[in-house]
Amino acid sequence: MNMDINNNAADQTRRPAIGIVEWFRPGEKEHVEQVLADLKELGVTELRTGVSWADYYTEGGKAWYEWLIPTLAKEVNILPCFLYTPPSIGVRAKTSSPPKNPKAYADFLDVFITDLGEHFEWVELWNEPNNRTEYDFTLDYGWYKFAEMVGGAAYWAKQRGKKTLLGGMSPIDPNWLDVMFQRGVMQYIDAIGIHGFPDVFDQLWDGWNENIEAVREVMNRYNCKAELWITEAGFSTWQFDEYKQLKEFKKVLKTNVDRVYWYGARDLDLSLPTVGGFHVDEREYYFGLKHTDGTPKLLYRLWAKHGLEELEELSYVNRAITKSATERYTLITGGAGFVGTNLAKRLLDEGKRVMVFDSLSRNGVERNLEWLHETYGDRLQVHVGDIRDAQSVQKVMQNAEAVFHFAAQVAVTTSLDLPVNDFEVNARGIINVLEAIRAQDNPPPLVFTSTNKVYGGLEDLRFVENGSRYNPSDEHIKAHGISEKRPLDFHSPYGCSKGAADQYVIDYARTYNMPAVVFRMSCIYGPHQYGNEDQGWVAHFAIRAIEDKPISIYGDGKQVRDILFVEDLVDAFLLAQEHMPRISGQAFNIGGGVENTVSLLELLKVMSRYKGQEIPLSFGNWRPGDQHYYVSDIRKFRKATGWYPKHSVQEGVAKLYQWLCENRGLEVPMVLNTITQQEEERVKKVAVA
Repeated sequence: MNMDINNNAADQTRRPAIGIVEWFRPGEKEHVEQVLADLKELGVTELRTGVSWADYYTEGGKAWYEWLIPTLAKEVNILPCFLYTPPSIGVRAKTSSPPKNPKAYADFLDVFITDLGEHFEWVELWNEPNNRTEYDFTLDYGWYKFAEMVGGAAYWAKQRGKKTLLGGMSPIDPNWLDVMFQRGVMQYIDAIGIHGFPDVFDQLWDGWNENIEAVREVMNRYNCKAELWITEAGFSTWQFDEYKQLKEFKKVLKTNVDRVYWYGARDLDLSLPTVGGFHVDEREYYFGLKHTDGTPKLLYRLWAKHGLEELEELSYVNRAITKSATERYTLITGGAGFVGTNLAKRLLDEGKRVMVFDSLSRNGVERNLEWLHETYGDRLQVHVGDIRDAQSVQKVMQNAEAVFHFAAQVAVTTSLDLPVNDFEVNARGIINVLEAIRAQDNPPPLVFTSTNKVYGGLEDLRFVENGSRYNPSDEHIKAHGISEKRPLDFHSPYGCSKGAADQYVIDYARTYNMPAVVFRMSCIYGPHQYGNEDQGWVAHFAIRAIEDKPISIYGDGKQVRDILFVEDLVDAFLLAQEHMPRISGQAFNIGGGVENTVSLLELLKVMSRYKGQEIPLSFGNWRPGDQHYYVSDIRKFRKATGWYPKHSVQEGVAKLYQWLCENRGLEVPMVLNTITQQEEERVKKVAVA
């Protein structure tokens, strides 16, 4: 699968060939398979990886590379980087030491090429030789030993039919390259590598063009015809800035070089040391396109979905810069999500300015953001950022006249798998928001969406099975639902993190006299919702039905919820802001109430009617914290503001189902066209009541 790159270095009309950098430790076979799958999804065929001279001569080292290199070569073009001296033969007993005998490096390459050379075309000679962590040049002042070692290896590699790449400079240093020319190394070099990590390791960064031209100036001085490659470029997301990673990647795509290798495929496992030591530098651990658990970062998601050609065209994925201190807006954190999109739509339709702050971490939300951008243009501002990044939160808060905080980790199941992440997003995130609000001279009012999970599993209540649903034996609860007087009982990491955030908002309102209210939400559904089985289950059921796919239910399906159509929720949000002076510091249960209850089985029966056939079901075990019954007592908020849900279950679910069909370009079932008319009289009666 070898590929020749014959483009002229001066030709800027085409993008450089793009590859990925990933190092594999002996025995990491699962890691290898994961990365190969990632590369296939991204359409990447170039991989730069390390071959440790030191590991090769440890027990099992040779066998590892005899498995690794052919396995990789079946799927991608490999650029092996040969580095790390066996300590026993170094000037000092460490892998960054020059070897006592410089010729030993060429001898190793000769052995490796003999055994595995059929699988690669190029060899890279060392890694970051001007970085003391990788090559201890204090043991080789002037790089005389390095020049002898690499010059000899380059000569012999070419004798063996391989093309040669000089190990990438980090930092980029034209003076060091000039020394390599003076030492006679470059006559055997086919390509020169450089590394760059803007705003991570290279704080005094002049820009890619400036650095590249400085290197080319040295090459031109010696009439060097070698190619110029960026063999390592990347951005660490250790401060949760995935947008900046995307931005730096787009910049490197425009560079005037022959190849670019982006570092790297996966974040480094936190249990492992780096070359510099165990967690000596946290930045080292977060360069991946994916997190260690395999969840994709923003760059990976957009790359996989849109491809390299379209990345530059995604103008809606940006970071707004407020032009004026007087330019006020409503700030919606998590504003590209389903609820945020519907609120933004309402506000923008009313002619107001909106700032959407969102990390775009949830699948499908970029479609919502694109729709908002195309529909409302300049009235919408977008700041792609993470709620865990306190500086970004403070920045967008400065011009906010009202705040709706929806950004959250939203799934109980995810919190069970990743409780620390759940805490950081939900609990730490609310502190960032509250502190940013508190820092303002005129703190904007906050509406925060909590969850009914703060009341726990309701284990003390008795429920009576009645056909297709559970009902509480307590007649008062059956008549009105769960009220705010219910004692808090956090279940699951999700319940704990959201419950902590809930209480922080109430206490900040009390302690710092900040205008803020809490909505303890039941199940919300409606257009622009891309639900899954963990969150957004009403939309998930509808999507599965439309796509002719079976549905899995946890428990027996008789669990009951009050569901609330999103347009009714938006009404509640705006009323909360309107009545903020009177209701600040309070929590309200918000849902469909007792008039809009439905069990999972009953909802699926409704959708089967829309579908025109039964929907296949399977059942799994109950999950921790799952409630047999939860219905919100919404009387407190109704008394405070006059709010009530205007959409019945039938009408709301019909609107959602219709939107999902239209969004997919499918024909809307005839039965949906009559439901809205049938509901008009009911709405009028409820309004009068």
